Amino acid sequence: MADEAVAARPAEPAAPKAKEARSPEAPPRGGGRGDDRAKDAPERPDAPEPTDTSDSADDEAGEREKERERAADRFKDRTRDPLTEEEGEEGPTDAAAAARARREGQKLLSSNRDLIGFDRSDIGQVHIGDINVRLDALRSGLLMRDGPVPAEELLRIRRTHIEPDGYVRLRRALEARRLLVLGGAPGTGRASTALALLEEVTRAGEGRENSERVRRADPARGVRELATQVAGGTGGHPRGTGYLLEPALDRPGTLPPDGMDLDQLASALAEQGSYAVVVVSVGSAANPLLAGRYGAICPPAPTRELVAVRLRQRLEEEHGDPVRGGGAGGPGGGDGRGPRDGDGSRDAGGGRDRNGGAHRDRGRDEHADRDGGEGRDRDGSPDGGGDGRRDGDGGRGRDGRAGRDGGRSGDRPGRGAGPDGDGSLSLLLERAAELREDPEVTEAVGLDDLRPAEAELFASLLAGHLRGTVSRAELLSGCRGLAAVQAYEWFAGVDRALAAPPPGDGRTPVRSGTAALFHPVAFRIALAVLGGASHSAVSAAAHLLTWELSVQSDPDSTPARPLFCDDPEADLALSRARPADGVVDVAGSEVTGRLIFYRGSALPAAVLAELWDRHFPVRAPVVRWLRLLADDPRPQVSMRAAVAAGELSVRDFEHGYAELIRPLAEAPTPRRRVFAATALDQAAGHASHRRAVRKVVDNWSLHGTPAQRWTAAMALGYGRCADSMDDTLDTLAEIGVRDDGEQLAVASLNVVRLLTLPECATVLRRLAAWTGHRREEYQDLALVSIVRLALTDVDEVLDDEPGTPLGDRGDWPLLLALAATRPELTGKLADLFWTALNTARSRDVALDALETLLRSASRKDGRAWTREGLAALLPALTAEEQDRRRLDWLLRRMMRDQDRPLAEERARALWRLAVPARQRRSEEEESHG
Repeated sequence: MADEAVAARPAEPAAPKAKEARSPEAPPRGGGRGDDRAKDAPERPDAPEPTDTSDSADDEAGEREKERERAADRFKDRTRDPLTEEEGEEGPTDAAAAARARREGQKLLSSNRDLIGFDRSDIGQVHIGDINVRLDALRSGLLMRDGPVPAEELLRIRRTHIEPDGYVRLRRALEARRLLVLGGAPGTGRASTALALLEEVTRAGEGRENSERVRRADPARGVRELATQVAGGTGGHPRGTGYLLEPALDRPGTLPPDGMDLDQLASALAEQGSYAVVVVSVGSAANPLLAGRYGAICPPAPTRELVAVRLRQRLEEEHGDPVRGGGAGGPGGGDGRGPRDGDGSRDAGGGRDRNGGAHRDRGRDEHADRDGGEGRDRDGSPDGGGDGRRDGDGGRGRDGRAGRDGGRSGDRPGRGAGPDGDGSLSLLLERAAELREDPEVTEAVGLDDLRPAEAELFASLLAGHLRGTVSRAELLSGCRGLAAVQAYEWFAGVDRALAAPPPGDGRTPVRSGTAALFHPVAFRIALAVLGGASHSAVSAAAHLLTWELSVQSDPDSTPARPLFCDDPEADLALSRARPADGVVDVAGSEVTGRLIFYRGSALPAAVLAELWDRHFPVRAPVVRWLRLLADDPRPQVSMRAAVAAGELSVRDFEHGYAELIRPLAEAPTPRRRVFAATALDQAAGHASHRRAVRKVVDNWSLHGTPAQRWTAAMALGYGRCADSMDDTLDTLAEIGVRDDGEQLAVASLNVVRLLTLPECATVLRRLAAWTGHRREEYQDLALVSIVRLALTDVDEVLDDEPGTPLGDRGDWPLLLALAATRPELTGKLADLFWTALNTARSRDVALDALETLLRSASRKDGRAWTREGLAALLPALTAEEQDRRRLDWLLRRMMRDQDRPLAEERARALWRLAVPARQRRSEEEESHG
């Protein structure tokens, strides 16, 4: 395009004449603004020069020009980002990352786990239908005193124990060294595996004739005293005895045994022909033991086999109709998978051979050797969880019908025992396989893998439902209770050991161990709040909470925690967590990171419910911790914490409002106020609290402080804090126009956020009405919202997942995305943007926004970007001659831009998008092709 042609154009776009609107809901183009219309009408470039040359006329014209400039400056100031008001913060906030973090946090806590079918006040016992399961053994800190293991328990373990991966290798290590330090997370079956190992090696050793050949050692005495006892032959224990020791290493000040202690014990065991297994929890205290020559990790038993065996047991107890090969309780019993090989070397109950021998077949041993390593499972993780899909709830049934007819079978309790069934055990097992794959049952369990006690209860529930003694509602309720029981186990009596006396082994603890005691608990809470965030973010938040818990528990001491004793793998194992590769938002870009999740969708909500409902003293440090997270500049932390704060407020709204929501809503920084608004919206998502939340927002918008009104506006932008869309817009307008538009920026931002909701047509109609309002504040609210609509990307305001029409256009300006996906709204959108372009105080900002839209037609590499949206919007925006003149002038200005010149080819393409061929004038055709 020639420079002479550009120079011939006006320096300002020509003002179009007013005409009637084509859309009945939209304001007349250039009209509908009352007296303000004349005041804000832009100067015509062809207007005649004033004839009055008096000084007063010049002064008056100069004042009018200055007033227009001031009005334009005020308008531009109102289009700023209201989230960047913090002192010293000038860059844009990452609203897109915040929206994604909020969405992901809501998914983790959307399982409605607060409705559980048994009394949480007496969680030591679960009674569902005719099933009565005691859970006392799950409680942390309940350790067995020394004494012989009853023969009945050894027989049960021999028949029903499911061998974990690498079992043969563990047995060989015990036989070779006489001592094995077995590490694992509590509840994963490590003690049962230890008893199975001791039962097997002692049955083949010197103590085979001894009925009390396996004993539990007193955990309070420790390794040293056990070595002295074995070496001296005190206690009357015969040769060949197997000892199970579970030392209490989690007590503050307790020091683990060292290598010399273990060597002394191994030597004493060898002299007596005995064996010992020391069971420890993975973690910093036990890591030196597990890294030594006696240490090994105990993988958990496979969940599918656990459930299959327990379920068969339950059905056989009632049915008495064993299938081919016998039941799980007898020799040669099956586990629903048929005999493993021809010699019957393994049964369902524990892998023993038919003659009661202790040795597996050679093929099993060779397979175990290939397992190799340091006792870890196949994926190398110490908890043996793999990918979390090995259990009976996550896989497919035998016929591949995971949930097609499982729901129907679940709705017919008692068919196997009723008159319409043949009553055979095989039929019940087939129906049980279908039922445990039922999607509703799987969702109710909410755990990726089941531990032995959980498999026991789950099998009892399934068997009870099949026998007709447990209804489907009770079945689902009991399944939901599994996660709650795990959360109870994690928190019950954690700090009871603080009141216990120090160990009497002659060694003095160096420092208080409160931080080491509370860290696993803090990590579980942090994971419940920040699940899906990066592992480093969760770990850092856990250390902050560890400090708060330690100070609350012992305010007179400074918490001390070693800096180099963390074990990320132990944190995962102790918290039933899994890592995953994913993306993390950093400064507006997505980078690869290591994320962390619970192994089960039910655990986050269960942990928060247990924490808030049963442990009131812990609320104060958790509230302080959440306030710290509210200040975190990373959206993946602050927004997830806000969602969790909303869920905690639902469980006790009085406390949550007083301690979290209201203080943060009155904070001076926008980040804290956004936290409070997000928590309010999360509470409004629960029907039980929606009315209360709406009352709070209404009171703040009418009678609150400026900070509270700001927070109310942000909460309204989510669309759930008012009775209807009209009420939401009314309230936002009241906030925006009050005090000469002091809160107009935040009000307009949230009007734009509402345009991503299904009722966006209502929002556009209200914007059209505001442009014709008598008060300038309402006009400005509409105009600022229109300009912001063109400058806001979809990702910054959208709650939808990718895969929706808007979600797939996340990096598009919202105005163009709506024009492309909602063609019925294109006319209204064009009319509103035309009004902003033809109003004096908003013209400059609107023109800049239009330039931004035009430059987004294609990406830097030439690929199409928002061309589809521009093709829908531009023809409606340039229907008149003066509109086309303005576009022609703007394209010329963009081509002459010295910093970012627009290529002539792209300018021609944009012109053709906007102007049909029959409407192009010869001069413009020559300039734009």
